[in-house]
Amino acid sequence: MRDITFKNEKLLFSEYACFSADSAGRARPEEPCPLRTDFQRDRDRIIHSNAFRRLKHKTQVFLMPRSEHYRTRLTHTLEVAQIARTISRALRLNEDLTEAIALGHDLGHTPFGHDGERALSIIFSEGFRHSEQSLRVVEKIEKDGKGLNLTAEVRDGILNHGSDGRPATLEGQVVQFSDKIAYINHDIEDAIRAGVLSERELPENSVRVLGGSKTARITALVNSILANSGERIKYDSETKKAHDELRAFMFEKVYHKQEINTEKDKAAFVIEVLFKHYVKSMTERAAADFISGMTDDYAIERFKELCVPKAF
Repeated sequence: MRDITFKNEKLLFSEYACFSADSAGRARPEEPCPLRTDFQRDRDRIIHSNAFRRLKHKTQVFLMPRSEHYRTRLTHTLEVAQIARTISRALRLNEDLTEAIALGHDLGHTPFGHDGERALSIIFSEGFRHSEQSLRVVEKIEKDGKGLNLTAEVRDGILNHGSDGRPATLEGQVVQFSDKIAYINHDIEDAIRAGVLSERELPENSVRVLGGSKTARITALVNSILANSGERIKYDSETKKAHDELRAFMFEKVYHKQEINTEKDKAAFVIEVLFKHYVKSMTERAAADFISGMTDDYAIERFKELCVPKAF
C-alpha cells in the first residue's frame, strides 16, 4: 500500500510538491510502515499525542468564554488543517504533509493564548515563542521525553509557521497562509459574538475585495492563492492588501482592545506567579515546559492553590 501511494504521488502531484518517498527522514531511523507513508504516520502521531488533546482547553482569543461556541486552540487547529488541505489538494501538493504540519503547528502554545506566550517570553530568560515550543514538544517532551520522532519536513513546517518563518516546503507555506486565513476570520466571528465588534466596522476595502461574510472572505483568499501560486505560495497584490488591512484592523480593534486586555493582564499575572514559584524547585527551562503545557483550567487551579487561602 505504501508503494502504491508513492506511485500515485508521482502521477498526481505537482512538480513543486514534496513527495513522500523523497523525505529527508527522521532523526532516529525507523522501520517503515507497510501501509502509511512517513507523513501519514506523523499526522497520526500528532493526533494521538497528549499535547494535541490539551488544545481543547486552551484559549484562542477570548479567555474562559461562557459560551461553548467560541474557538479554542483545538478548533482553530482543525480549521487551519481544513483550509490547508483544501489548498494543497487544489495545487496538487502533498496533503498528508500539509495536514501533519497544520495539526502540529500550535502544540507548544501556552494557556491563555498569545497573552500567556507574551508573559512567559518576558519572564523566561531564554525567551519564549510558541512555534519553537511546538517543535520542542514533538522533539523532546512527548512520550516521556522521547519525542514523536517526526520527519524533517513536518518539524520544519511546525517551526516556521509564523509570519517571520521561511518554510522549506510549499506545504509548510500553505499552512503558514492558512493559519492567518483561519484566525483572522474565525476571530472576527467570535468578536462579533462577544459584542466586541460589529460587521459594519470592518474595513471598507477589505469587504469590497474579500466579501462581507466569513465564507466569502475565506473563499476569496483561497482562490487568490490558487490563481497566483507556483514555486511559492502567494496572493495577488489587491488581495494581499485587503488581507493585511483586515489583519491590522483586528489587532487594533480586537486583539489590543482595552476591555479584553483587562482580563489578559490577569492571565499574564497567573503565568508570572506560576513561573516564579516553579523556578524555586526546577530549572527555568523545565518551568517553561511545564507551564506552557498547562490548559487554562489547570493553570488557574495551580494559581489558586498557591495564592487563595483554604478554609479549615
